[in-house]
Amino acid sequence: MLKKILIGVFLFYVLLVVGFESLLGYSQPENNETLVITTYDEGEANDRVVTRIHVDEDLYIAVNHWPRLWYWRLLDEPEVHIRYADIDNRFRAVPVEGVERDRVSAARPLGLAFRILTGFPPRRFVRLVAL
Repeated sequence: MLKKILIGVFLFYVLLVVGFESLLGYSQPENNETLVITTYDEGEANDRVVTRIHVDEDLYIAVNHWPRLWYWRLLDEPEVHIRYADIDNRFRAVPVEGVERDRVSAARPLGLAFRILTGFPPRRFVRLVAL
């Protein structure tokens, strides 16, 4: 009986994560802390709304979710287009690691509730450098 309950709880959690991630992916909520990044796959443009992070003078975006096709496109083709506020320009996307990654993560920590709802995906960061 306990095994069935645990399986039920696990399946409920998986459905909760899939539902939450799907809702975010479908609705693409924009606000004053987000930007629209356009990535390219064999010339085809694909838009995604992501949260922007400013640390010192640098602009970053975080990869906080399991659905991350846009991130893999960005790694294959690092020249992207960024739009937010009065910015509408091309940028080079540079994945960050090590000390820089730790600094950005500390500047914009995630809450436990958000991590639970997203299924604890690995968090990555990308620095955006204007071209």
